[in-house]
Amino acid sequence: MYARRRHVYFAMMGTCIGLFVLAWAVVRLWSVPAAIGMCLAAMVIPPVAAVVANRRGPDDRWWDETGDPESDRWWNELDDRDHR
Repeated sequence: MYARRRHVYFAMMGTCIGLFVLAWAVVRLWSVPAAIGMCLAAMVIPPVAAVVANRRGPDDRWWDETGDPESDRWWNELDDRDHR
């Protein structure tokens, strides 16, 4: 899951950089308002990419990182109960 989130993050950030470069290298020659619109769209991408990259899956137990064997046994028992 982590690799997939990382790939999506880098794809989104690559799109963001591509929009900025394309807007001011090419599109501004024909339409400055369109280039500004592209930059505004690119401005929204980084916060969304950060949310996507930091999202946790339903199987991630990020709240229980103590490494306590008793806690792990307890969580495994609960996980088995849900899958029956």
